[in-house]
Amino acid sequence: MRIITRKRLEEFGIRYPDALVPIKFWYDVIKRTAFSTPQEVIAVFNTADYVGNNRIVFNIARNKYRLIAKFEFHPKVQLVFIKFIGTHKEYDAIDDIENI
Repeated sequence: MRIITRKRLEEFGIRYPDALVPIKFWYDVIKRTAFSTPQEVIAVFNTADYVGNNRIVFNIARNKYRLIAKFEFHPKVQLVFIKFIGTHKEYDAIDDIENI
């Protein structure tokens, strides 16, 4: 899968160094795996939650941080858009996940 944008993950890891290893793990698994459905993603990341509109919320660093990614499951090109990464408190302040 192609991840857009990795830079957002790197910048977050600089601000929160304890998130670097979990983010790298997430990135490596997503990058090397071909997913066809949200259910396949959640089967690999069993603490993730599908929140609609091809968006999945991932717990990072034992739920200290949250990552929202939007998946495009096309047969030829699979894309993952990083829509949000932040602290659990910042995540709780989001009003409408589907519009992120």
